[in-house]
Amino acid sequence: MISVDDLDTELLSALRHNARMSVSSLAAQTGASRATVAARIDRLVASGTIVGFTIRTGHETRSAGVRAIVMIEVLGKLADRVADQLRGLPQVRALHSTNGKWDFVAELEDRDLASFDETLRRIRLINGINSTETNILLKTSKTGF
Repeated sequence: MISVDDLDTELLSALRHNARMSVSSLAAQTGASRATVAARIDRLVASGTIVGFTIRTGHETRSAGVRAIVMIEVLGKLADRVADQLRGLPQVRALHSTNGKWDFVAELEDRDLASFDETLRRIRLINGINSTETNILLKTSKTGF
């Protein structure tokens, strides 16, 4: 990983908002030259700081009928086994390890409440899960970083 300075941070922020932003537009926004912006983006890609450019469609954010965050507490030293089983569920879109009371935070998507209820039941039956807390996401006003 390379050292990221203020210009890099500004470029990353702009690209998170709009990955299709042209080098000229990025240069105008940051006050840097086009050559500097192009070189910085190339360096960020080469270093692995930027691993890809993508789009998100409105369909992706509306396709799931139910989206939720599930906090998960694991018993003893079973975290690796629990994580493997959670990663195997297609409804688990992301799995984060954390500190504090909860060992994992899982981002879930499911087609409807009945399916979501079944997914939660399956999660709670995983050997090693001590407790969970679920929050259904009602509205998303910002995605990305």
